[in-house]
Amino acid sequence: MVVEMKNTYFSAQTQEIVHDFSMGFEEGKTTALVGPSGSGKSTVLKLAAGVIVPSAGTVFFRDKDIWRMNREQNLAFRKESAMVFQDSALWANQSLYQIMELPMKLHFPNMGKKERDMRMNELVEQVGYRRQLTLRPAQLSMGEQKLIAFARAMLCNPSVLFLDEWTESLDDASAQRLIDLVQERQSLHNTIIFVSHDFRAIKKLADYIIMIIEGSLSQVFTREQIMEDADLAQHLQKGISL
Repeated sequence: MVVEMKNTYFSAQTQEIVHDFSMGFEEGKTTALVGPSGSGKSTVLKLAAGVIVPSAGTVFFRDKDIWRMNREQNLAFRKESAMVFQDSALWANQSLYQIMELPMKLHFPNMGKKERDMRMNELVEQVGYRRQLTLRPAQLSMGEQKLIAFARAMLCNPSVLFLDEWTESLDDASAQRLIDLVQERQSLHNTIIFVSHDFRAIKKLADYIIMIIEGSLSQVFTREQIMEDADLAQHLQKGISL
């Protein structure tokens, strides 16, 4: 397993959000985390990505406890993985150029400015962003922020992607463009874990669909089950839309 969660809990203040969650995510497979709004999907994703610390339990990346990694191991984990947050998580006091430049400076310290610029320009073109990188996030629409967040996640060519509602706030054409880019990553045998309410994207991309209810793993489905059983697909779609 690339990522494995064992008996993982997460609480905020007095509220338990994730309860005894155990799941392994296979190399080269795509897993969708689904469920009603407020069920804990995004929190599970952030735990898997090592963004938040579990209240109890363990999260492993390639058999190493994320929160017991040394600096070298942690940098390697951060370089190999990337996350697109639901709210994009762009630094308000930085330009888009500075926001995108930082990961490359951190993980590729010997890369020259010309090469960094080429990489940035290539990716913003791929995602369909057409404005200047001198702008700050507040000057962008929510959809444009999501495009920049996705482009930033791709900068270091990660092999493990964590995507939280990455097509939200986008028009159909832009959403399809990002779905196509994710499919390209699948062709490279990347490991992808994502949260989405878009049932079209789930059917198109997910090898496994994990239903989360009230912070706990409820059911696991395969793409084949969803495609072959119309009643199951309808039931699942109804649960996602709640």
